Amino acid sequence: MPPSRRAFLACSSLAAVAAALDSALLKAQAPPSQQPATPGAPPAFGTAAAVGPEVSADDFAHAEKLVQFEMTGGERNQAASNWRMQMAPLYELRTGPRKLEMPQSVAPATVWNPMLPGLKLHEGDNTFVRSAARGKPLPANEEEIAFAPVTQLSRWIESKAITAERLTEIYLARLQRFNPRLRCVITLTRDHALEQARKADKEIAAGHYRGPLHGIPWGAKDLLDTAGIPTTYGAEPYRDRIPKEDAAVTARLNEAGAVLVAKLSLGALALNDIWFGGQTMNPWAPDAEGASGSSAGPGAATAAGLVGFAIGSETGGSIVSPSMRNGVTGLRPTYGRVARTGAMTLCWSLDKLGPMTRSVEDAMLILNAISGPDAGDVASVPSTLGFRAGASVKGMRVGYFPQWMKEPPATDVDRAALETARKLGMEAVGVSLPDWPYDSLNLMLFAEAAAAFDDLVLGHKLDMLKAQVPDAWPNVFRQSRFLSAVDFVQADRFRRKVAEEMARVMAQVDVLLVPSLRDEMLVISNNTGHPSLTLRAGFVEVSEARSDWAPDPAHPVAKFAPPRRVPHGITLIGRLFDEGTLAQAGMALEGAFNVMGEHPPGF
Repeated sequence: MPPSRRAFLACSSLAAVAAALDSALLKAQAPPSQQPATPGAPPAFGTAAAVGPEVSADDFAHAEKLVQFEMTGGERNQAASNWRMQMAPLYELRTGPRKLEMPQSVAPATVWNPMLPGLKLHEGDNTFVRSAARGKPLPANEEEIAFAPVTQLSRWIESKAITAERLTEIYLARLQRFNPRLRCVITLTRDHALEQARKADKEIAAGHYRGPLHGIPWGAKDLLDTAGIPTTYGAEPYRDRIPKEDAAVTARLNEAGAVLVAKLSLGALALNDIWFGGQTMNPWAPDAEGASGSSAGPGAATAAGLVGFAIGSETGGSIVSPSMRNGVTGLRPTYGRVARTGAMTLCWSLDKLGPMTRSVEDAMLILNAISGPDAGDVASVPSTLGFRAGASVKGMRVGYFPQWMKEPPATDVDRAALETARKLGMEAVGVSLPDWPYDSLNLMLFAEAAAAFDDLVLGHKLDMLKAQVPDAWPNVFRQSRFLSAVDFVQADRFRRKVAEEMARVMAQVDVLLVPSLRDEMLVISNNTGHPSLTLRAGFVEVSEARSDWAPDPAHPVAKFAPPRRVPHGITLIGRLFDEGTLAQAGMALEGAFNVMGEHPPGF
């Protein structure tokens, strides 16, 4: 104790001063966000603790080239001065310390709704009328059975002309025989298929016929979850992935009595036609040309008569392109009609699941079975589906883009298809769209896809994928890290303007007829969510192999001498949730074209 009161007071005062100085020093050293705030003072931007690497004005000068945005020297200095306190902390979700894992099942909070304000949802009467039975006897030739459409296969099964087990054995044998040439199968589900087929036969024998898909063998693009059966996404990091539950579409086809015979190939992570087992080939040119993608296996297997039907998926052309290349029918439903629960996510606001078949009516039979919302897909919605096989198309308005029909990729087949529509009594209506930079919408595709597989990017697992060319996903996903967030929002706003223009066009017509691979329409209609139907319309001759990949002088495509004769298809675009009218037009054109009876040689 101090010897006197005076000494105590002096000592106490010095202690208080020292404590005050210590407190002030600690406050000065604390980051702004941790300093005691004046009561009632609001938080401010740029006051977080500095994190991340040092950033200089020169760093911004280099980054400007990536985003094509230029600042002055003073603006760069200011941006660098507080980047670590204002912007870098926003990456904490990814960089930590409070990292948060985001599985694909967590969809973005913003959900794309193709039905713009003021648009009236097409409301059919939900009546589904399939074509009448034709009484065609079961062929003795198993090849002829295998190539029959589901519309006919289902009649043979219903009448017990063939059992589901025998039909399944036919397809299993063909899958084993021809897969070495096509590389379209990732997993053959023999035991599972035979078990389902025998169950179907027992139910049918007992009088419990589930409908036109009962006992029909099918193949799933290997991004649809199948409980206890590998679902690999065609990608090396997921080769051993075995889901515990079925995807919503898988479950619905199980309920319809369909028989899963194979998990079919897709380009790795749903891009093009190369997967960890190699390149899936087009059965019309199996020695030289890929099947296109990313629904490569569904396209090749359906065209070669290896399955009754298949389920594919599309984000930017993955049903349309392989349907064109392989000469099959591909139906891309309206965005939101078919729940994607349990399917691999590439792009939450663009992904769609749909059937790939050997006839238009087949596609509608399958769409009828898989339509409907599911709680696991926040973008899926209830909808009606009205369809009457063989309904008249007289007076139907078919829109077309006059200039597009005069230039590539349109061919004589496309132009003849428009003339066929006229001969069927349809009214051809010329339409137009603004000359806008539609490919800017792909910014959202690349950003969402990179986010969906962020774990592969950050974990450097993209190096495991077979395709490593500049236009393959590994490079695209890494590049997408440097896309501008502001431009993402601008692209999203542009999407709404594009949707408004499509609404204007579709108000003038019942369907559009377009060259299948016209880039603008692939981008536009996938972003607006409109349904499409691709069907074989004729044949063309090609002098070189077609490829989904950017030209590579080091690996030129094969040349054909003489030219190869291959199928060529046209694409119809329908009104939102009006697949019934789309199929009505498609069936009429399909019958007039009369080219679906020809099969790939050697299969």
